[in-house]
Amino acid sequence: MPDASASPVDRTVFYVSDGTGITAETFGHSLMTQFEHLRVRQVRLPFVNSPEKAMEALRRIDEQSNIDRHRPIVFSTLVDISINEIVRRANCRFLDLFATFVEPLEQEFGLKSTHTIGRSHTVGDAGQYNRRIDAINYSLTHDDGQAHADLANAEVILVGVSRSGKTPTSLYLAMQFGIKAANYPLIPEDFERKRLPDALYPYKRKLFGLSITPTRLSEVRNERRPGSAYASLQNCRREVSEAEAMMRREGIRWLSTTNKSIEEIATTIVEDLQLRS
Repeated sequence: MPDASASPVDRTVFYVSDGTGITAETFGHSLMTQFEHLRVRQVRLPFVNSPEKAMEALRRIDEQSNIDRHRPIVFSTLVDISINEIVRRANCRFLDLFATFVEPLEQEFGLKSTHTIGRSHTVGDAGQYNRRIDAINYSLTHDDGQAHADLANAEVILVGVSRSGKTPTSLYLAMQFGIKAANYPLIPEDFERKRLPDALYPYKRKLFGLSITPTRLSEVRNERRPGSAYASLQNCRREVSEAEAMMRREGIRWLSTTNKSIEEIATTIVEDLQLRS
């Protein structure tokens, strides 16, 4: 077994797909995070949908192999067998996600798969696609308390101090789940009044709070406004303490975003509020 105390080893990981590469990247990233002492360079090669593009992918992988002096790891969701075989010839550890999962399913169902490029994003998904676009537009319009109108159509309203992760979580909920998410900052004036923004009370059952440790909040704010009172640790401690006290007082479910990914935060919200996805 490798020595966990050894220096991280640089390896390059390619995500190769005939589509966007998001599926390969999502699955591959989930696996690579299990190796916490390994430092990786990640490269997405999307739209590899012709022999010419497959040869270019092969060239890039081989070139990286020579640079790294380690063979790259390749996560592939290439559907076309001939294109897949070209890329597979590269000097790499080739992980064929479709072959790994589709072939056993073919045997189980007694059916052959279509092997159609881009099948996961077809016109048949138009309803779901439109729902996500609507949700994205809604979340952008209702970001950071910009709009009070139409809150009745929000499926969740995120609250928390500035820079606690409300905007990226709202957009992820919209893009990944098609959920209309608004978000409101909790500001010093709210803490002085000991009340949420008045516009939120009619929709209190839709509220979900995000918090963050003062130390991390100070780091994030200093990236935006370095050396400001807004980013000072003392101010961050005060705001976080007031926000968490308000959420407890108002009976709002909340979580800390400090050590959680956007995916974890969004999934927790969907489960806790029993939102449809």
